[in-house]
Amino acid sequence: MPLSEFALIDRFFRDCGARRGDALVGVGDDAALLRCAPGRELVAAIDTLVEGVHFPAEAPAASLGHRVLAVNLSDLAAMGAEPAWALLALTLPRSEERWLGEFAESLCTLARAHDVQLVGGDTTSGPLSATVQVLGFVEPGTALLRSGGRAGDALFVTGTPGDAAAGLQLMQSRLAVADAQCAAQLRERFLFPTPRVALGRRLRAYASACIDVSDGLLGDADKLARASGCGAELDYAELPVSAALLRACGEARAREFALIGGDDYELCFSVPPARIGALLEALPQAQWGYRRIGALRSVPETVVRRGQTVMDFSHRGFDHFA
Repeated sequence: MPLSEFALIDRFFRDCGARRGDALVGVGDDAALLRCAPGRELVAAIDTLVEGVHFPAEAPAASLGHRVLAVNLSDLAAMGAEPAWALLALTLPRSEERWLGEFAESLCTLARAHDVQLVGGDTTSGPLSATVQVLGFVEPGTALLRSGGRAGDALFVTGTPGDAAAGLQLMQSRLAVADAQCAAQLRERFLFPTPRVALGRRLRAYASACIDVSDGLLGDADKLARASGCGAELDYAELPVSAALLRACGEARAREFALIGGDDYELCFSVPPARIGALLEALPQAQWGYRRIGALRSVPETVVRRGQTVMDFSHRGFDHFA
């Protein structure tokens, strides 16, 4: 017999995530009652994942539970914020206990890892989708924005963009990879992205602007540049590509994935020249996993340069309505 809506909530989500003292009333009432710490600004983000749009039907429940929180944590990371609370709206075609158990365990594990408490939400029947809103804090005036960059600032990116897009194509049978280990690594990067929350909070002392890379590095770097009233130049040779991606599809295709693939949930950020030395000393690249890939420039256009050649990439990132 399927679980009722209220039994489902009570069993899987009442005690999900961290137990925070600033959540006065959480799951189980008409709304959450939350205490905002004095002298801090509230940061909010919300994302929806829809089956067939954001993830294939065969994606495991554990992946959806992880990803729907991770994509929101990545948005807070891009602002340099400390996450605190989450709300979940879950639409299900049916209430399957095993699926719900895997979804909830994955969601709650990631929430505890980032000291996030689930404080409310909604469940309903319908086509599979999940929406999470995350709330967090920054000290007044310290939030990272897309608009703070200036021409001459260096551009950096975390991780190895392109892996997730290749992983999704593998799941959709649009990419064939003979090496099973490489294929597994790429699928994992799509199914279980890593939000860079700890780095984002530390970047407030060094970065001038930051953006969550979710729709493709080239397109998102361009968004940051435009918000900052600049253009950008990316160095094709400096794009960080993983060994798994190189082995899977060769250098040219790997770098194309790195530029225009989506679902990475990495950070692209700019740093003024005067702060680069301090950044590299305080946050060593090998430890924190980021790389310099170019610079902001005064010309209002974002380009990719390979040696003396400007390359042509017409695709500028994912757009739901393009």
